[in-house]
Amino acid sequence: MSKKSRKKSSKTPSGSPTAKKKPQKTRASTQTRGAKTQPASASKSGKAGAKEASHKAASKRLTSSEKASKPAAAASAVSAKSLSAKSLSSKSLSSKSLAEGQTAPAFRLPRDGGNVVTLSDYAGQKLVLFFYPRADTPGCTREAIDFTRLKDAFAAAGTAVLGISADPLKAQEKFRDKHSLGIPLVSDEQHEMLEAYGAWGEKSMYGKSFLGILRTTVLIGPDGQVARIWRNVRVDGHADDVLLAARSL
Repeated sequence: MSKKSRKKSSKTPSGSPTAKKKPQKTRASTQTRGAKTQPASASKSGKAGAKEASHKAASKRLTSSEKASKPAAAASAVSAKSLSAKSLSSKSLSSKSLAEGQTAPAFRLPRDGGNVVTLSDYAGQKLVLFFYPRADTPGCTREAIDFTRLKDAFAAAGTAVLGISADPLKAQEKFRDKHSLGIPLVSDEQHEMLEAYGAWGEKSMYGKSFLGILRTTVLIGPDGQVARIWRNVRVDGHADDVLLAARSL
């Protein structure tokens, strides 16, 4: 090999300046790209953290407002319950305002058979009014049968007998026919007579309070005054007790 060819080949080693510069540029560009991407990821994480912090603050505000509203809701519920209890008790007390010795409240209501019955129809004679909760229920059936059984004995004592409930006339007539009842049955669907005679008030069943018919019996004298009142009546033997009171009046 000649000297010229050896000189030319020696000028192109792998470690020439151009070959060295290329890796340096690559490293520099890689560092530059890394430096650029790091602030972007940091900014994203910062935004996410700020959003999370704002959500936490909002949830805390909601929780505090909910906690503040709970006592107010509880107080309103308690006040509503107390108001309903007061209304029940006031109605119950007002319904029991009728007392012995007072003038019997007047009434005009339909009875079975389509006729109308009034207090003035019985002027000058004794009158028994027995108020029962519902037609054709066990207790009410026994009570109506007992008064029917003693109908002639009441008549001999100068005493008429009426049964009153809030059932419609059709239910009253069905009740009468089913058990062969011989006393008039009056329908007070609007509760006007029931309230006037203290037979409408607060009742309770299974721990719940409600308004309904209180089993009550009233004996009115020939002078139109209330002679006796039986409240919270127990059916067994009740009609016999009323007959004794009517005979003694």
